[in-house]
Formats: sequence, structure tokens, C-alpha cells
Amino acid sequence: MTLYLDHAATSPVRRGVLDAMAPFLTTRFGNPSSTHAVGDAAARALEEARRGVARHLGMRPNDVIFTSGATPHEVVFTAGGTESNNLAIKGIAVAAALDRGARHVVTTAIEHSSILEPMRQLRRVHGFEVTVLPVDRHGVVDPAAVGRALRADTALMALGAANNEVGTVQPVTQIRDVCRAASVPLHVDAVQAAGWLPLSGVAAEGRRSPLGDAVALSGHKIGAPAGSGVLAVRQRIPLEPLLHGGGQERGRRSGTESVAGAVALRTALDVAEAERESAAQRVSDVRDAFVRDVLARVDGADLTGHPTERLPHIASFTVAGAGGESVLLDLERRGVIASSGSACSAASVDPSHVLVALGIGDDLARTAIRFSLAASTPDLTPVVAALAEAVSAHVGAGR
Repeated sequence: MTLYLDHAATSPVRRGVLDAMAPFLTTRFGNPSSTHAVGDAAARALEEARRGVARHLGMRPNDVIFTSGATPHEVVFTAGGTESNNLAIKGIAVAAALDRGARHVVTTAIEHSSILEPMRQLRRVHGFEVTVLPVDRHGVVDPAAVGRALRADTALMALGAANNEVGTVQPVTQIRDVCRAASVPLHVDAVQAAGWLPLSGVAAEGRRSPLGDAVALSGHKIGAPAGSGVLAVRQRIPLEPLLHGGGQERGRRSGTESVAGAVALRTALDVAEAERESAAQRVSDVRDAFVRDVLARVDGADLTGHPTERLPHIASFTVAGAGGESVLLDLERRGVIASSGSACSAASVDPSHVLVALGIGDDLARTAIRFSLAASTPDLTPVVAALAEAVSAHVGAGR
């Protein structure tokens, strides 16, 4: 029997999600822009999905800086986390450049490629200055460093709520407060956080508040199909669209909406949020026992990321002297599916930029192994034994 431990890369679609979206692929297939009854029914389903997502993201009126009167209209349905990050970063930054000449953006050294690559394009094509902040050896960015990096011409700060490779959770609420004090929009990539961490924070006056002024989600990390995503962005923040056409999603993302995808994502988010606290506690316990046993039984293993402030479902290691890819192949032969890190860069021969930013040398970074769990993942004692045997068989392959 194969045990799949790569849920940070993608997860199976939940049965209830399939049931919820099926009518919009078959009998209720209308285009929500059409004015007839079939189209109207699709439009109503789309708006109900939008309202449901907005509630989970803590969208409320009277934001501290951007007093827009937050509404579900701030939720833009996309094709996934990569598009959502691109729309937020390019859309907000280019609009700020056009509006007030702001051509400076800030991010960190450990971000997903869907944050770093749009930043690089802004520099290459639009002449932006990009400040990339360092992190400490656990992968944490200092909020004070964020404050020092922000300037009058800063268009945007962008970071992940939690890292997809090592699992480190950032002090997002503190960073949000720093950005708001400087009147700089904060974009938060919450793709890995969804289902494991709260998707809204608490403002100074005690009410629920979004993690950032823009927040990205991806459906296939929480049990919806790949190809579904969300960008929630404050209504009064200028946003240049990436896609131009019929003006769907209130002009922020043209193209016929996937009603089935929107319904699927909202349904998956409903379930994930309902289960989140109990799932996070259970999986944290499984993960902690797994980490403890791996460090005790696997020669050369070292935990990467923050020892405590980390996602419940991610345990990531380097294994000195072992070939990471060889160990992964051996684990698969033993019925355990894991990964070396981000699926979006798995084909690269270069060491992980995340691990390098943590101060890990290139050769050791190439030994990385990431295990990412599901809410239903059982006790991992057999996996510890399989990993110990696989490492023992391949010591020296990574030298």
C-alpha cells in the first residue's frame, strides 16, 4: 500500500466537493454573464460562492487604512495560486506606478516562484526596484526589517503566510501592522496556510480582519480541483488586470468564470475551516512524533524551518551525506511518496533557494526531503523505519 505524503504539492478532491460542483458541469452549466434564466442561476451560484469565501477571509468594512466598505466583490476567482499572486503583484504594483509613480516593491528571499518571478518581471520590464529581505536560519523575516525597507515610493510588500518547503510560519499580523502604518498594501500568499492556519487576523480593536490587503488561495491544496483559485483584494486598491476582455469579475479578471471551480473552492474551504482546529492539533501531534523519531533514528538528519512556528503538516529535513533524489526513489519503492521540496521547481538541478536563504550549503540543500501530511495521515512510525533504511542504503550518494 502506498502512503502519499506530498499534500503540500497537491491533494485529492474531496467527495463532497465533487458532489457540489457536478451540477455546474452538467445540468446547471450556464454562463453567468448570460441574461437568460440558465445564466442567472449560474450567476447566483457564483455570487454565493464569492460571499462564502469572503466570510472565511474575514472581509469586513472599515479597514484601518483602506476604508472601502469591504464586500464579497473583493473576491476574484482565478485559475489558481500562481495566477492570484501574479494578479496581486503585477496588478497592484503597475497601478501604483501609473497612479503615483511608485516603483519599489518588497518581498523575502524564501518566497514561492509565483511571487519572485513577477517581482523580477517588474524590475526587468517596468523598471521597478525590488528589495529582497533576508530571513534568519529558521526562515523567519523580521517585521522591523520590513519597516526599514518600506519607503514613500513602495507600491507593495508581498510574502507567504507560511513557507511551502520548510513550513515556517511568518509573523504576518505584525508585518501587516507595519505595512499599514506606512500605508503600503500587503499581499499575503496563503496557499499553504489554508486549512491549517486562521485565514483572518485580529485588528487592534478586536474585530476580525483579513491577513493582508490582498490574499491568495489555491483550491487544489484544500480538496478542490487544480485550476481553481482566489485573490481577495481591497476594493479601492487600484489593480491593473492581467487578462483583458469582457470585463468579468468586475473588470479585474476577464474571461468566462468557472462556476464549478468557484463552487468547488468555496465548498472545500467550508470543510477545511470547519475541521481546521481539530485537524491541525491532530496532525501537529503526528508530525512532532515523526520529527522526534527521524532525528533520533536517521543518521545525518536535521530539521529545516522553525522548530515550533511551522505548519502542522510539514516536516522537512536535510540528510548529510545522502542523495536526496536517491532516497526519495528508494522511499517510493518502499511505498512512501514524499518530495524534495516545491513541486513547481522539482525539475531544477539547482539547490533550493529557500534552503540557501536559510544558510544551508548547496550540497546539503540537495539532500532535502519534505514530508507533507493530510488530516487523515496515520501514525508515521513505519515511515521512520523506511527512511532510516533508505538513507543507510544511499549514504554517500549526495557527496
